[in-house]
Parts: sequence; C-alpha cells; structure tokens
Amino acid sequence: MPELSRSQLLVYAVIAVAVILIGARWIRSSDTGSSGGAELSFAADSAHDAEGTRDVVVHVAGAVERPGVYRLPAGSRVTDAVRRAGGFARGANHDAINLAARVSDGQQVVVPRPGAPAASAAGAQSGPISLGSASVEQLDQVEGIGPVTAQKIVEFRDQHGGLSSINQLDEVDGIGPATMQTLRSALQP
Repeated sequence: MPELSRSQLLVYAVIAVAVILIGARWIRSSDTGSSGGAELSFAADSAHDAEGTRDVVVHVAGAVERPGVYRLPAGSRVTDAVRRAGGFARGANHDAINLAARVSDGQQVVVPRPGAPAASAAGAQSGPISLGSASVEQLDQVEGIGPVTAQKIVEFRDQHGGLSSINQLDEVDGIGPATMQTLRSALQP
C-alpha cells in the first residue's frame, strides 16, 4: 500500500469529520420529528430544565399527518405544533382551531375534522376540553359556562397568548371560586 502524504491525510481527516457532523445532524433532526411519545425520555426533560431552557411538550392529535407528542421551544404557537406534526391532514378543519394561540407544557392540541365542532356542541365531546383550542361553542357546552363567559374566556386567551393553567380562568370576569371546581374536571390547559 502506498504511503499517504501529509496533505492527503489532512484532506481525508477533514472529509471524515464532515461526514460525522452531517450524520449526527441527520440523526438529531430525525429524532426531533418523531411522533412516538415513548421516545421522550425523562432524563432529557431533566437535562433541558437544568440547562435553563424552557421547552414545552405538547400532544398533537386529530387531523394532522403525524399525531404524537412533540417538544417545542417555549413561546411556540399552535401553528408550530401543527407544523411539527407534519401539517394538516386532508379534511382538517383549519378554521376550528386558533393557530395563533400559545401552547403550554402538557397541552393537547386537537385539530378537528369537518363537522367535529358541531358534533361536540351537540354533546358528543368526551373527556376534558382543551382551553388552547376550544371554540366559544365548545366552551358554552361546559357546565358553569354560558355563551357570554365562553366568549370572555376566548378573548382572555387571545389577549394573553393562551392559557397555561386552568387556574388562570379565575382572572376571567364571571368565573368565581365556586365555578372553578366544576371547570377543573371539564377543561384542560
């Protein structure tokens, strides 16, 4: 085997480093787009919190290409969560979700299909309603919330960039401590 010159060794070393960096970047990018909630590790959560970064973890469900659990930077909007989940699936009801609302840690973002809000307004809603994406009509169906209060909740959510906790509803005019207990079981951030 012929001996390599010093300049040839340097060129090969640079190429090897470039291949390793490209491979590492590709692996990292494929991990951030994964949709499996089981792939999120608690160790990674602790490491991010210890570093001072405030990422949020959201569950994107419904009419999206890749439903799943995703990590997003703090301050992300619903549109970022939908984009991370591969975008809207065919038949998604784009107008039934507030894409400008901020997402909060632990939130579920549900992108409805056509007719979904009408079905839920008729009482077909099962489980807690997401404050981050609920329409006035959906909130109106919750016991203790009427149409006027539902409108106030949506306006409060839009003015404050979303709701990160059900406790923030206490700041909405028309919702007192007595109503809060009922709302905790019917709503989620």
